[in-house]
Order: sequence, then C-alpha cells, then structure tokens
Amino acid sequence: MAGLADILGRDLPLHVVDVGAASMGKEGDPYHALLGDPAVRVTGFEPRAEACAERNASAPPNHRYLPYFVGDGATRDFHVCANPLTSSLYRPNDRLLELFHNLPLPVVETTQVETRRLDDLPDLASCDLLKIDVQGAELDVLRGAPRIAGGALVVDVEVEFVPMYEGQALFGDIDVHLRGLGFMLHRFTAPFSRQLRPLVFGGGPFGPGSQLLYAEAAIYIRAIDKLETLSDDRLLAFARIMHDVYRSYDLVGLLIAAHDKRNGGDLLSRYKAALAAPG
Repeated sequence: MAGLADILGRDLPLHVVDVGAASMGKEGDPYHALLGDPAVRVTGFEPRAEACAERNASAPPNHRYLPYFVGDGATRDFHVCANPLTSSLYRPNDRLLELFHNLPLPVVETTQVETRRLDDLPDLASCDLLKIDVQGAELDVLRGAPRIAGGALVVDVEVEFVPMYEGQALFGDIDVHLRGLGFMLHRFTAPFSRQLRPLVFGGGPFGPGSQLLYAEAAIYIRAIDKLETLSDDRLLAFARIMHDVYRSYDLVGLLIAAHDKRNGGDLLSRYKAALAAPG
C-alpha cells in the first residue's frame, strides 16, 4: 500500500531518533518504510565505532549516526559480549540465563564509558518517532530524555519481562515511566521465548518455550483520549507513523477523523478509498 503522504497528497515530514542503531540488514530498521523519503530525517546513535561507521557510509544526506553511549549521563561500565549486539551497560544475568537452552551472553571485555543524555545533545530539538534498543538500559535513556521522549508521538522500545541483565529495568518500570509522560501501550512486536533446561521438545533447543523473555518492541503512542493536545501537523505526522510503520489502520482513521473535524475537511474518505483499493 502507498504511504500516507502519497495517499493524502501532502508533505508529512518526520524526525526519527534511533538509540541503538546498529544495522540489522535490509529492512532491519522497524521504520524502514519511511527511509526512501527525503522529508524523513534520522538521527541515530550507535556507540560501537565500526557499526556507526557502517551506518554513515551508506546513509543519505538526511541521516546521521553518532558514536555516543546514550543513557542517564553517568560514567558506566560497558560489558562487551561475544555477540556484539547483546553488549550492554548492564552485566548479563548468567544465573538466570543458564536456566535456558542456548541463551548465554558471555562477556569478553568490560570498559568504562561516559554516557550522554539525549536532552543534553546539541542540535537535537525534538523527534516524532523515538526508537530505543539498548539491551536493558532503555529506562536510563528515557530518564535522560524527558524533553525528547516527552515530545515524541511514538516510542518503539525493546522491553524485557525477566532480568536478562543484572539490575536492569523491566517492562513494568518502562510502562510506568512512559504512561507518566502521556503515552499508552499500543502493542508488542516479536515476543521472544526460549525453552528451559533440561527438557527439549517441539522445535528443539532453539525453539520457543513457555517463559516469555522479551519483546523486540513495545509500541507506545500518545494517549488517544487526549488528541486535543496535538497540533494539526502533529496529528497527521502521528497518522503517518502508524500507517507507514505499524499498519495500524483503524488508529490512523481515528487520527485523520480528528483532523477533519477540526478543519472541516474530508481526508478520511480519501484514506478509506485507499484501504479499499485492490492490491
């Protein structure tokens, strides 16, 4: 289906802030559907120098990636794991992880780093979509970003349901924090489980088990019973994110209808026609 900017026939610029922006391959970014549009800016943060350089090497002019450890501004230990994508400001919780098949996160090096708060970074005034994937340090990022996170329309944040890293915040902590900023939970994407030892069944030792461990993302959206707090432009930006990225068509309809009611327009009919069109 066409993107919402094309359906509505108007420019809908967006700013995406990506904390934990290592490349996951083609279409690996959850917001990949937005990336062909020069009206969409991306500011990403990936502290591993090689991974950051890889992103910048192929980035269009409206994308930039910075090699910062984003967090609460404190000096922290960074635990480098054998799988770099699982490295974290928190040490892996070996005692828990060893209860599961094939879930080790061996640490190969620990180094001290300076974290930076999103709200303290120059030239980062606001964002529309905030994506955070930092292996257990998500709440630290949010606590360092009351302005940036508080002004976002959508927050896409990885969450753990059990402490895979020692001392990390869990889903409940992040949920309380984001609800305090005026968000509501929309849905989870890609929930993950792994079988507990010693039993092996079904798909084998790499197959899903009964214990939910984490979700690739919990999608938080601006509270839909308080849409009056959003400007007309922000309503349509919100609608674009939910259409292009998350395919939440009923929510998009609600947002467009709110825009129509304010302005006496009928963008909703155009949107309905696009949804009904074949292909």
